[in-house]
Amino acid sequence: MADTTVPIFSLTELRKGADQEKFRTCVTEMGVFYLTDYGVREEDHQLAADTAMDFFEHGTPEEKEAVTTKIPTMRRGYSALEAESTAQVTNTGTYTDYSMSYSMGVSGNLFPTQRFEKVWTDHFDNLYSAAREAARVVLNATGTYDAGDMDTLLDCDPVLRLRYFPEVPEHRAAEREPRRMAPHYDLSIITLIHQTPCANGFVSLQAEIGGTMVSLPAVRDAVIVLCGAIAPLATQGAVPAPQHHVRAPGAGLREGSDRMSSVFFLRPSTDFAFSVPKARTYGLDVSLDAETATFGEWIGTNYITMHATAES
Repeated sequence: MADTTVPIFSLTELRKGADQEKFRTCVTEMGVFYLTDYGVREEDHQLAADTAMDFFEHGTPEEKEAVTTKIPTMRRGYSALEAESTAQVTNTGTYTDYSMSYSMGVSGNLFPTQRFEKVWTDHFDNLYSAAREAARVVLNATGTYDAGDMDTLLDCDPVLRLRYFPEVPEHRAAEREPRRMAPHYDLSIITLIHQTPCANGFVSLQAEIGGTMVSLPAVRDAVIVLCGAIAPLATQGAVPAPQHHVRAPGAGLREGSDRMSSVFFLRPSTDFAFSVPKARTYGLDVSLDAETATFGEWIGTNYITMHATAES
């Protein structure tokens, strides 16, 4: 396994009650860890990634247009290279995400072929199961979440996104633009990230831990678990939602720096309600002018902001 300063835990062992104090400390102080034995094989990740990459490389413009959603509040289907901008959504810059992606959820999906649909649906279902089990151990570890509401919270509206980050051109090297994707926290309970390593050894993904951006290299047979913005809301602030970003390689590391990440966002249902003032005390950027809001209202403001910026 790759060297990492972020702890690695086994979901099987956590469910048996092992490593509880170490895990609780990690969850409440870092909000990020690696997870093994979570029920999804490397081969399954590879099949889903290969299926998407085949479409990225060989799909015609017409086929890609047919599976590109026109609804700004949806994350479905194909998104072309640099079509999105996390920097604009988070008001931290104007640069685009140097990636292309394919996304699906529980409904409203857009698939180019029946085979694509079958491969991705099976993979989605497996990741959904894994993410719910991972979320259970995270929430139970804090002692601040009412376990009686767990099943309701985990009846979710998740999203799976396969992102491909190509080798960057000269104008997107770190000396010109330091990031492929801007710093952000995820709008999820937890997020599972399975990534491929850059062939040249460059580590692109980093998360903020203790005020420092820490590299998160690919670890075979493991996913990274990042606690999202719903975690502090559900645990009375006990679990942080770490900022993370995707770095750009320097000019001398451009060749061999492409990578893929399969990202599963365990998002709550759109009617999940929370206190806006409390969210702000947990460091979350909620611009809604209300005492309480729903998750659907919150994500709607983010996507609409991005869409308006892109259209301006």
